[in-house]
Amino acid sequence: MVTVTVPATSANLGPGFDTLGIALGLYNRISFEETDAELEITGCPPQYANGDNLAVLAFDAALEAAGKKRKDCGKGLRIGIQADIPVSRGLGSSAAMLAAGAIAANRLYNCGLDNDSLLAICCSIEGHPDNLAPAFLGGLTAAFMKDGVPITARFTVSETLRFYALVPAFETSTAEARAVLPKTVPFGDAVFNVSRAVMLIKALETGDTELLKEACEDRLHQPWRKALLFGYDRVKQAALSSGASGFMISGSGSACLCVSAADIGQNLARGLSGAEREWKVIPLEVDRQGARVDKE
Repeated sequence: MVTVTVPATSANLGPGFDTLGIALGLYNRISFEETDAELEITGCPPQYANGDNLAVLAFDAALEAAGKKRKDCGKGLRIGIQADIPVSRGLGSSAAMLAAGAIAANRLYNCGLDNDSLLAICCSIEGHPDNLAPAFLGGLTAAFMKDGVPITARFTVSETLRFYALVPAFETSTAEARAVLPKTVPFGDAVFNVSRAVMLIKALETGDTELLKEACEDRLHQPWRKALLFGYDRVKQAALSSGASGFMISGSGSACLCVSAADIGQNLARGLSGAEREWKVIPLEVDRQGARVDKE
C-alpha cells in the first residue's frame, strides 16, 4: 500500500492568472492498495467512486507512460480518500487527486518516472499547471506549458506572512468562471498585470506588506469573476478592514485568500459574520514540501 499526501493550492494569485500558485497546509491523504476487486474507492461521494475519478485517471496515465496497464499487473485497485481540501472552492482539490494518483502508480508499480514526468502527465489531464506545480513542488511557483511540457520555477515565501482561506458555503464552476472572462484585454491591462505579478513574487519573498497591497491588484480575471461570488465586495472590505494586506480570489473561486503579517483570524471571523452567505476562516501555513509518500 502507498499513501500519498498532497497540499491544497491557491492559483492565479491576484495578477498571476493561470501562472502563479502557492501550496498551503491543508491536505488530501489518499491510499492506494492492490486488491482482488477491479476497482474500489471509499471516502468520496458515489458519483466519483468509479474509473472517472481523477486519482484513477492519473494512476492509469502514469502506468501508460511507463508502458504498463493495471489489468496487465494482475491486480485490482483499492483507493481510500481522506479529503480535507474543500471541493469546487478554488483550493486545488482536483490537482491534489491527480498528483496523488500519478505518484502512487509510479511507486506501486516501479514505473521509474521522475517528478517532471509525473507533473507533465497530470497537466495533460488538467490542461494547465498553475495548481499542479505547487501541489508537486510546494511553496510559491510559476508555471507555463511549452509543447506539452510544463516549465516551472519555485520561489521562497517569507515566514513572517500568514495566510487565510475564506471558504464560503457555496461552490463555483470552473467552466462558468472561464466563461465570464473577456476574449481580449486592453494592452494597458496586460502591462498592469505583468508589473504587479513580478512585484507580487517579490512582496511574498520579502514579506513587504505595503508592496503586497499594490501587487495583488488585477485586471484580467477578478473584475469579472467577482460577480459569481455572493457578497464579494462586502467580504473584500471586511478582510481589508481586518488587517489583510493582500486579498484575492483563490483559483477560480469560490474561496478567497488573505495575506497578512499579523494574526487577523479573529478579526476576519467577526468581519465576515454579517456576510450574505456563511464564510469559514481557515488559517494556513505555506506548505514548503509538496506532495509526498507517507508510507508504503
